[in-house]
Amino acid sequence: MTASQSARDRQPTRRRGAVVAALMLSMALAALDSTIVSTAVPQIVGDLGGFSVFSWLFSGYLLAVTVTLPVYGRLSDTFGRKPVLIAGSALFLLGSLLCALAWDMTALIAFRIVQGLGGGAIQGTVQTLAADLYPLKERPKIQAKLSTVWALSSVAGPAVGGLLAGYADWRWIFLINLPVGAVALWLIVRHLHEPARERDARARTDWAGAAAVFACGGVLLTALVQGGVAWPWLSRPSVVLFGSGLLLAAAVVVIERRATEPVLPGWVWRRRTIAAVNLSLGALGLLMVAPTVFLPTYAQTVLRLEPMEAGFVMSVMTLSWPVSAALSQHVYTRIGFRRTAMTGIGAAFLVLLAFQVLPYPGSPWQPALLMLLLGASLGLFQLPLIVGVQSTVGWAERGTATASVLFNRQIGQTIGAALLGAVANSVIAGRLGTAADLDSVANAPSDDGVRRAVDAAVDSVFLWAAGAAAVAFLVLLVVAPRRFPVLTQDSPATEPAAEPAGAAGPAPDKGGSGAPSPTPSPPDRPHPDQRRID
Repeated sequence: MTASQSARDRQPTRRRGAVVAALMLSMALAALDSTIVSTAVPQIVGDLGGFSVFSWLFSGYLLAVTVTLPVYGRLSDTFGRKPVLIAGSALFLLGSLLCALAWDMTALIAFRIVQGLGGGAIQGTVQTLAADLYPLKERPKIQAKLSTVWALSSVAGPAVGGLLAGYADWRWIFLINLPVGAVALWLIVRHLHEPARERDARARTDWAGAAAVFACGGVLLTALVQGGVAWPWLSRPSVVLFGSGLLLAAAVVVIERRATEPVLPGWVWRRRTIAAVNLSLGALGLLMVAPTVFLPTYAQTVLRLEPMEAGFVMSVMTLSWPVSAALSQHVYTRIGFRRTAMTGIGAAFLVLLAFQVLPYPGSPWQPALLMLLLGASLGLFQLPLIVGVQSTVGWAERGTATASVLFNRQIGQTIGAALLGAVANSVIAGRLGTAADLDSVANAPSDDGVRRAVDAAVDSVFLWAAGAAAVAFLVLLVVAPRRFPVLTQDSPATEPAAEPAGAAGPAPDKGGSGAPSPTPSPPDRPHPDQRRID
């Protein structure tokens, strides 16, 4: 297959549209499942019981998605995207069916974990395939579409869940996944074709590393998710979990250093570009906890809005985010990935800091305006980094690199929930008494003292979020190379090149910080970056 033929194959076609539709449907399933269950919790608990452990409906799913992201990323680089996405989608649909058949809360939690095992494959592989199917100039369009799907799903999820739980049965929340997922699965099987790739017969799949990563991530994330909620931070369960997690982390390092094809290869941290994006998106995950978790409580308690109105205050962020992401290509093609991302996170820092000057109690339009600006800022920050990282690696490393940045974003979100929750509870306890926390006062009748305490707590949370934005800015300033070493498209040799036009700065870093110079493919065999869509 020649370079020109590869270019023709990557041009928009009707059948590539079918694959994109499948990716969007798959992403919608994964995104909806993170939010659709929340409004049906009263009906689920009323039917199955288990109120004391219902939080694991969310924690179990999140843990499974997070710890499997790097595993699926490596598997997609080894076996191809299509088999991994098919297997993950099938596992997700199996988990959905089992959730609908659950007979008690324990079974439902276990089946939600099965769903999460499939959801990890969907999230990482969909993002990777989007980069495979589109050349660099077109990549922002598909990424903006996926961002729009995620944003709309986060808004529609609670409403759809409430409607199904209120007017049908909560089990339909899971059953509705089956026909939608089946359509997406059929489109992938029918229309996506990957070129045959020769695997090194000596290479072995790092199953030991995958198991170690899964165990280590599960233990440490459990400690973070449940610490301060199910048990105190300095209690025996926390000490045991964190201690076990550190031992497992040491085991992961030993196993991965000896593995031929490690699940967590060291190059994702040795290359400055990927390491900087990993850290920056980890900070993004942390700061996102402030608007998504604490702003609804602020709107209902301090502004005294109804739940639907409080949801609107936050949802405006999800409207400006994909629009800004779609337009970001016009910025980074002129000033580069790094400068565009720094502009976005710098603006986000100012918006988060502006939360401190909101009047008490204020009007709903004031935080809504800030969220609109925050979404626009973060769209300008996140998408250039994801597109930039995917453009610095070839096909055989793209799944691992994409999973790495998504994994770090999820880890940042988990750490942020624990850290910012502790900050909020500390402020509440200091103002109202040692026995008070944000959850208890938010669910109690609110007098002026409670409202002011919640206002102060959320102010502190947003100040910490601004600190996370500042860290991301400094990481990009100090760690990231001034220009991302982008690989050229439609070239059998896939030679490194400078990033898009207008990116000023020195030549790409060649000391291990950028992508390695790939070995040219033999002329009688298609380069892995070339894809065929029927």
